[in-house]
Amino acid sequence: MSLHRPNRLSSRAMAYVLAGGRGSRLKELTDRRAKPAVYFGGKSRIIDFALSNALNSGIRRMAVATQYKAHSLIRHLNRGWSFFRPERNEFLDILPASQQMDEENWYRGTADAVTQNIAIIDSYHVDYLIVLAGDHIYKMDYEIMLQQHVDSGADVTIGCLTVPRSEASAFGVMDVDADGRIVSFLEKPADPPGMPDDPNSTLASMGIYVFDWKFLRELLLKDAADASSSHDFGNDIIPEIVRNGKAVAHRFTESCVRSSPDAPVYWRDVGTIDAFWKANIDLTDFSPELDLYDRDWPIWTYGEIVPPAKFIHDDEDRRGHAISSMVSGGCIISGSEVRNSLLFTGVQANSYSTLKSVVALPYVNIGRHAQLTNVVIDRGVTIPEGLIVGDDPEADAQWFRVTDNGVTLITQDMLNRRALSL
Repeated sequence: MSLHRPNRLSSRAMAYVLAGGRGSRLKELTDRRAKPAVYFGGKSRIIDFALSNALNSGIRRMAVATQYKAHSLIRHLNRGWSFFRPERNEFLDILPASQQMDEENWYRGTADAVTQNIAIIDSYHVDYLIVLAGDHIYKMDYEIMLQQHVDSGADVTIGCLTVPRSEASAFGVMDVDADGRIVSFLEKPADPPGMPDDPNSTLASMGIYVFDWKFLRELLLKDAADASSSHDFGNDIIPEIVRNGKAVAHRFTESCVRSSPDAPVYWRDVGTIDAFWKANIDLTDFSPELDLYDRDWPIWTYGEIVPPAKFIHDDEDRRGHAISSMVSGGCIISGSEVRNSLLFTGVQANSYSTLKSVVALPYVNIGRHAQLTNVVIDRGVTIPEGLIVGDDPEADAQWFRVTDNGVTLITQDMLNRRALSL
């Protein structure tokens, strides 16, 4: 008697999210939290995008491997992703580096972060494992990628972005044949290969991999026994399959979730202060490329219970208003002018202050008469009265972090040092 198998491959898959990295290029924003736990888009964390893609794709079994300063991330997952029902074979497991294999090693690489949890994955009896990076902003239907993986008979299917050859040297890139089979994997090559159907473009790895679990399990155990290995997917596992197995590229254009057929493909690595600021500010555009209002593919997150945003005072020089901005719940715009800015939960902007192209993380308090332009403000910061940032980058750089593109990051520690010196 044959067992009935569900039609959707996603019901037989597990999403395994690698969320242990610091993201050091985000500087002080990751001093207290891992990159996947960094805030994005007014309410969410970066990791919510990978998890929401999995959930919306029909995947109900997930795991998140954590390591660097994981408390903020784990707290967010416990609060915002605790709605799974184990009796329905649904779950989200949090897997901190816990020396599962021996008493010495934490996660030594991305592949080792899976190897150390083989017994846990085995216990859920999945057929496919989707390995995801937890630090990118995008919408993707993983069911489409799973279907390609099965239809092609691949040992691994790798999610790939199409990027101009002139920009591809910053990525790990795939050289593919006319059938999409990967013939070589090149890490940040000086002269990236073109695509068979587009010589001016290159396929760059998104860090998304689909495996048959039984195949990957054997490969991981073999890799764990190799003392010369760095135990990393990009450095060891994927090149091994390209050489001795069948690796196939999946083009993101085929599974990208868009609000309309003519909408552009959207994927962002918000791994620098400039990229983080721009991706958030872009959301204030009239028609942003990333649609957070799409109810057919929502971004799930922790919904903090707060009152609606409030705008008060209506005098000529003291009017609480926001233009081309996103203002989250719990915010109070009290006689302040807000333009092209994104304010997270609980931000208070006090009278006579001006915010232009500002990304303010939760519970920032902006003092009276402050004038802020092109600024990122970390969570819980209190901006002193009369502070002016954005007019003089050289002066700002004495106390704050100013990027080459003129974006200023402000943290409470920076303000405290400034206050002690004045």
